[in-house]
Amino acid sequence: MFKKILIANRGEIACRVIKTARRMGIKTVAVYSEADKDARHVELADEAVLIGPAPSRESSLVQDRIIEACRATGAEAVHPGYGFLSENAEFSRRAEEAGIVFIGPKHASIAAMGDKIASKALAAKAGVSTIPGWNDPIETPERAVEIAKDIGYPVMIKASAGGGGKGLRVAWNDKEAFDGFSSCRNEARNSFGDDRVFIERFVEEPRHIEIQVLGDGHGNCLYLWERECSIQRRHQKVIEEAPSPFLDDKTRKAMGEQAVALAKAVNYQSAGTVEFVVGKDKSFYFLEMNTRLQVEHPVTECITGLDLVEQMIRVAAGEKLAFKQSEIARNGWAIECRINAEDPENNFMPSPGTIDLYYAPGGRGVRIDSHAYAGYPIPPNYDSMIAKLIVHGKDRSEAISRMREALNGFVIRGISSNIPFQAALLAHPRFVAGDFNTGFIAEQYPKGFSSSAVPHDEPGFLLSLAAVSHRRSRERAATLTGQRRHREVRIREDFVIVLTDERGKRDQIPVAVRPIGSMFHVTLAGKTHEVAFEDNLRDIAVHGQFDGEAFCAQIERIGLGYRISHNGSSLVARVYNPRAAELEALMPFKAPPDLSKVLISPMPGLLVDVAVQPGQTVRAGERLAAIEAMKMENILFATQDCVVGEVLAKKGDSLAVDQVIIRFQ
Repeated sequence: MFKKILIANRGEIACRVIKTARRMGIKTVAVYSEADKDARHVELADEAVLIGPAPSRESSLVQDRIIEACRATGAEAVHPGYGFLSENAEFSRRAEEAGIVFIGPKHASIAAMGDKIASKALAAKAGVSTIPGWNDPIETPERAVEIAKDIGYPVMIKASAGGGGKGLRVAWNDKEAFDGFSSCRNEARNSFGDDRVFIERFVEEPRHIEIQVLGDGHGNCLYLWERECSIQRRHQKVIEEAPSPFLDDKTRKAMGEQAVALAKAVNYQSAGTVEFVVGKDKSFYFLEMNTRLQVEHPVTECITGLDLVEQMIRVAAGEKLAFKQSEIARNGWAIECRINAEDPENNFMPSPGTIDLYYAPGGRGVRIDSHAYAGYPIPPNYDSMIAKLIVHGKDRSEAISRMREALNGFVIRGISSNIPFQAALLAHPRFVAGDFNTGFIAEQYPKGFSSSAVPHDEPGFLLSLAAVSHRRSRERAATLTGQRRHREVRIREDFVIVLTDERGKRDQIPVAVRPIGSMFHVTLAGKTHEVAFEDNLRDIAVHGQFDGEAFCAQIERIGLGYRISHNGSSLVARVYNPRAAELEALMPFKAPPDLSKVLISPMPGLLVDVAVQPGQTVRAGERLAAIEAMKMENILFATQDCVVGEVLAKKGDSLAVDQVIIRFQ
């Protein structure tokens, strides 16, 4: 067994590998860029080596620096994590030639599966079901449109070296095929240095289901069941679970056997994943093989009891697999939510910045894989994922329940995160029923996501929590010393909850709050609820009882009001005494600024394209600019017909959030 390994990665996966290595008694070396000098993986490792500036192409993707770091520290092996160099056959080969063991498959296996065009032909030869399409590289967008017409819409445009949702578009017509081809090539060139693109038929109502495989250097290969990855946004996975609620045992077995057949065809020796698209009739087709550890590997670990990082290390050290296919367990149900630094209320734009407050939930069946902490500055140079929240239950119902409670208790402030969106997904009736496909998010949230628009199961719940929070605040204020006589804080039972929407429409709801022992009785809309809190007023994540049922919610003071969030639904409520509510109603409403005459940057990032010129007439829906942030190209479109007045930023500029890019006439 190795005495020391180097982790050629960053973030949560570096922390994850360090955790297993430490348990196995193996010393670890971290590598880091200048942007990651205060990162958690640097602190956790036994040694750390600076490998260059923040941009990946100048640090994490520079093979010579990784190999030199291994030599300098005496690391016998290198674990690549996922992303960066994890599926780079040349790096695997160079490491082996330098006498450093690559903790992953052999470079020939990576090369065979790393090219999506070649891998599809190889899969067909191995007897794996494949999708009809055009498998040769396409040179121009015009040719892409011709091929798409021949195959028949809808089609999927994919970069040969793509992955993680990058370099992938679905086109339903000629215009989308033309634009999608160009975007795919740009993303692939910037992310992978390979701009080859191909096209295949898009399976309608598809599910994305993948099979985890594991092989050793002694001819053994088996599958560790499947993962359901159909809940996606922009072709990036959002929620994963194991097993799949859609598959039957016959289909599960057939997919597993085909995955193993493909792995054996390339002499696969490590953990890997064979991805399939599955139609509504349970027909399935090979998508690609990821020759690395997957982001969502924890759900497989939960249901099998195996540590996949440990298995990778043991296989790389030359050990045989210690179990057979018949011995692979499938216990309970596991779900993973990817927690990203992005703003779901602003079209999921990236949200780099400093985390001011970070509180992760815990408890039975809850696991957090993360590198984040309070005070951590999230760099704009890397992927937006900052944590993975994983739960394990005896069945899917229990897993969903645990995940909902965990999301409600996960507090991140200082940046925006997709936690409210994840909570709404977990509460959606179709998700609970297992009735979804890869188009689920686009279908259910066509206009984007707004937590204030998400209905709550119990209409009085959020309002009751606001009312009780205000009553508790008044009780605390009444205990303060030094209050002037006859001016003391008086505690009353009758209040008015005021809600105001973005257009200034005002709603008043009378409410009465009476303490009864350790509980509060809240009466509103002719109905009385019982509310009890277990946490302090200063806590954002609070636990308690509502009408006899336990809950976890988030309550935060926002100016004169309270933001109450639960299961993806939220509201901002101001609570007054009746006279104060009357006076507040006389105050003028301050409307938000009119931004219809400008295009502003919704995030910090690099302006990679300006598609218009001064004086140009633009129609609603046309492309205006593209910003690269957190490894994704974000397209900004016109929201209405307009004429360009000034272009105030140029291609290559580094933009700040809310910086004006274009001013319209």
